[in-house]
Amino acid sequence: MGADDRANRAGRFKQALLAADDVAIIAEIKRRSPSRGNLNTELDPAEMAAAYRDGGASCLSVLTNQEMFGGSGDDLAAASRSSGLPVLRKDFITNVEDVHESQAMGADALLLIVADLTASQLAELHELALSLGMDVLTEVKSESELEVSLEAGADIIGVNQREKPKSEAFTMDYQRAERMAPLLPDHVVTVAESGIAVPGGTTMAAVRKAGYDAALIGEALVTSGDPVERLQELLA
Repeated sequence: MGADDRANRAGRFKQALLAADDVAIIAEIKRRSPSRGNLNTELDPAEMAAAYRDGGASCLSVLTNQEMFGGSGDDLAAASRSSGLPVLRKDFITNVEDVHESQAMGADALLLIVADLTASQLAELHELALSLGMDVLTEVKSESELEVSLEAGADIIGVNQREKPKSEAFTMDYQRAERMAPLLPDHVVTVAESGIAVPGGTTMAAVRKAGYDAALIGEALVTSGDPVERLQELLA
């Protein structure tokens, strides 16, 4: 991607979240997860992405990890082409090569998980991603991780309610996003992640009340049967 392309894409993800009238929805494309098993193994990423756009999603999140989630870089590229929406690469990104790979895929943003990185690694990868024209969603699960993310310069912070994303055990804290909301500073874009709008999970009403700018929603959409209708319900 050339310098002009990077400039044109820079900030698209963040801007789309801030432009939403309501809580923005980052609609996720994933076929399965370690804890929930198969969710929608036959989904077509291009069709799903277009449906998410039509339903009112502000951005997309695409799982590119094959082993745990059945995803790929091809899924991300197809979703981006068909929808025109800014796309987050969601994967376990831990090194410089992963960041460059994300750019090559055409990602508008990438996920950095504080628990998977040292403070210096987080700062290095965050700075590199920004320099390559990508936004960064920095994921935290505790107050101490939040402090590390802010020291690294994070300006989009997601609170993940799943304790162990790589585990087959279903470890979820449906109140975490609400508890941590008061700790999030006003200058960052805030995202509630995991367990949103699933049966018995965190409701969109709770996300709104807590003051989040966005919610990242996957399972509730890919298993809905009609993602356009489901998105419109969540945004109503």
